[in-house]
Amino acid sequence: MSTELLITSVLLGVGLAMDAFSVSIANGLADSEMKKGRMFSIAGTFAGFQFMMPMIGWLLVTEAARLFKWFSPLIPWIALVLLLIIGGGLLKDGIEELRESKAGASEADKPSDAARLSFWALMMQGVATSIDALSVGFTTATYNIMQALVSSLIIGVVTLFICLAGLRIGRRLGTLLAGRASILGGIILIGIGLEIWIKGVFF
Repeated sequence: MSTELLITSVLLGVGLAMDAFSVSIANGLADSEMKKGRMFSIAGTFAGFQFMMPMIGWLLVTEAARLFKWFSPLIPWIALVLLLIIGGGLLKDGIEELRESKAGASEADKPSDAARLSFWALMMQGVATSIDALSVGFTTATYNIMQALVSSLIIGVVTLFICLAGLRIGRRLGTLLAGRASILGGIILIGIGLEIWIKGVFF
């Protein structure tokens, strides 16, 4: 495994995990007595979805590139646009969260039923926080199957640890870091998008 693949996958994992991190904080905030097994099941669900979505995106875009040769040169541009949109959305959400926190409105964002999170509610959270990763799978179209699997696995593992941290933070500190996390994730994803575009277009 190349160093570049490792670094890019870790950074993608950090950027993509920020939504799940924020939700994990909220879940931890709502259940201050959450056991370790429950924490691992929640974080593991988020990590599983973050692993699957990039692989699905990779399969879709590589099949399109195989069937339509003209599609391949468009991949760097698609990666740039998608990551700008996703990263920009995270930046916007993070700034709004910080403004609401300063205005004392963060209490309204706490989910009252998160302490008794049902299986289906957790599945919905997993899909909602990982749907961006489907598009990010398009950015790995130049990888072979093993590289795509390794990249997706790294993203999943990074998400697992970040969500476990979010659950612990939620139990102790509340939503203080949620907005800042989204801003960080947005900056990382935008940076990766620019790096993929520059390499694909100019090199």
